[in-house]
This record gives sequence, C-alpha cells and structure tokens, in this order.
Amino acid sequence: MHYPWHLYLMGFMYAIAGINHFIKPKMYVNIMPPYIPAHLNMVYLSGIAEIILGIGVCFALTKNYAIYGIIAMLLIFFTVHFHMLSSPEAGAGLPKWVLILRIPLQFLLIWWAWFYLKF
Repeated sequence: MHYPWHLYLMGFMYAIAGINHFIKPKMYVNIMPPYIPAHLNMVYLSGIAEIILGIGVCFALTKNYAIYGIIAMLLIFFTVHFHMLSSPEAGAGLPKWVLILRIPLQFLLIWWAWFYLKF
C-alpha cells in the first residue's frame, strides 16, 4: 500500500529526532523533570522509541500501532515541555514565548499523527 509522502516525512522526522538523542544526550538530560528517574536511560529509551515508531509508520502492518505510540509519546512529552516552561535551568535559555508556543505545537503534532489513522 502506498501512503502519502508526508506520512514518510513524519516517520523520517521522528527517526532523526530519535537518533539525535544519541548524538546530543546531554541536551535532553538537561530538560528532564526531576521526578523522572534515570535521566540518561530515559533519554536513550525515548530515542529508541522515536526511531522505532518513526520507522513503524512506514509499514502497513505496524503503521497504526506506531501512530498510537507516537501519540502516547507526545502526550508523555508534555511533562518535559511544562518543566521547561517552569524551570529557568531546563528552559535552555529559550525565550518564554518559544516555550509557550511549543504547547500548541505539541497538539498539532498529535493531530498530524492522528490524521494518518484514516489511511
């Protein structure tokens, strides 16, 4: 089955984001909320999840499972976004308006993934 090119773009985007967890793990460790244990392990685990889910959306057998996984992951990532918004250290020096803008962007990413369940 052939899917729209933008589904593959989404998969590529998540796979690259996941790979980045291994290239720059310190960046991700620094934005982790303190109540999440084993920061480095969680960074690597989330990177692996993003890679697997990004690849998974490209195949008919795994597409819907991967989409639900991406949606769940994005919902979990809200904790990081809110932590970055509330902690100057975790905010990585980004302007407050950028951190605020990430919240609706997260909803847009969830909608983007949900959109592909109809194919």
